[in-house]
Formats: sequence, C-alpha cells, structure tokens
Amino acid sequence: MSQALLIFDGTCDFCTRAARWIKKLDRQQRIRIEPFQKAGIPESVGLTYAQCEQAAWLQTSDGTLWRGAGSVNAALSIATGNRLPLSLYQTWGIRQIQDSVYKLIVKYRHRIPGDTPHCQQFPADCAR
Repeated sequence: MSQALLIFDGTCDFCTRAARWIKKLDRQQRIRIEPFQKAGIPESVGLTYAQCEQAAWLQTSDGTLWRGAGSVNAALSIATGNRLPLSLYQTWGIRQIQDSVYKLIVKYRHRIPGDTPHCQQFPADCAR
C-alpha cells in the first residue's frame, strides 16, 4: 500500500506535537511523517527547503500536494479514514478561516508549547 508523506518542521515544539498526534490517529499507518530538515525529503516531492520552512506539506499517494492548513486537513482525513476534515476545509469560508489561523500559527510556532522538537530528539534525522 502506498503511503502519503507529511512533511513538518522538526525544529518546532508545536509541529512535533501535531505530527505525533496525527501519527497516533493513523492506526492503519497510511502516512509517513518526516521533518523537512531530513536530507532529501523536500526534493523527494519537488519542493525546496524554503517552501518547507513556510508550511507543512502532504503528498498523497496519487501525488497530490497539499500545503499548510490543507495538508493538516488532508492528513487528518487520511489518518482517520474519514473525508470530513478535508471536505470541511474545501468549503468556502472555512478554508479562508483555517488558512488565516494557519498563517498565525506559522508566524508564532516557535513560541507555542509542544513536545521536544523532533530534530532535538533525533538529530540524525535532521542532518543535511
């Protein structure tokens, strides 16, 4: 079975917690979760390091790329096997609100509490 790939900021406490939460929800192991700091990860889906610094990304098994709030909703839908999160995100108005909230989270992500950052826990994963 082909897996989706979720790319997150491994130096961010909040992002690490969110990635861990999605992994816990993903009982069927449909999503591979990697920090963008891991060598070759951004390039493996046609992204740059700079693009990954700006947002989380999810590439589905069919190659579709989701960015930011879309990637979170797509990951939740895949992890839970329920299309509702992604369907809600695709609703006009909800998408704009979630995208705005996501931009705020990105701006302040290093101030939001979470877990010990992935790159601190697993430095070999983040060696470029």
